[in-house]
Amino acid sequence: MKAKEIVLCALFAALMGVGANIAPLLTIGGVPVTLQLLFAILAGGLLGSRLGAMSMFAYLFIGLAGAPIFAQFKGGLGSFISPTFGYIISFIFVAYLVGKLFECKQSWFSYAGAGFLAIAVNYIIGTNYMYFAYVYWVEAPAGFSYVLAWSWMVAYLPLDIGVTILSIILIPRLQKAIKFKPLSKRLT
Repeated sequence: MKAKEIVLCALFAALMGVGANIAPLLTIGGVPVTLQLLFAILAGGLLGSRLGAMSMFAYLFIGLAGAPIFAQFKGGLGSFISPTFGYIISFIFVAYLVGKLFECKQSWFSYAGAGFLAIAVNYIIGTNYMYFAYVYWVEAPAGFSYVLAWSWMVAYLPLDIGVTILSIILIPRLQKAIKFKPLSKRLT
């Protein structure tokens, strides 16, 4: 890896830590409200699939090593059993898939598709992990079910759609502002 790539990965790992703790006391259904999805989409869109996923993996590794950079200033190996840990895992896949879509085609349609795919991947991995964590590791709230776990996500959907739209607007502008050449254009 080049020094610039290492710095960019570290920058997005740090941004994830900041985005995780923007609103540390606001939770819905046991899931904290964060801006992590925004930074995961931006990482994939600006850095590409490989570097975007690496930056999210660095964030995961730093948090598991004990740095309090996960939501609500948590960190350490105990995070594995947290019901929200699946969302952290999903950010690696979000950044990778968004990066892949942006590498294939640069258009508003591909940006929108990548953003909404990001929400789907985040919800599928995160919500399923949350359900299994509540069922097997953590005491589930009264009346907890698979349907209830998914119904909690309805409260987050407007925020995530807004974050996705913001990322769709920001990525092309940031690429232009920093004279960033998307990976697909660097390969040709």
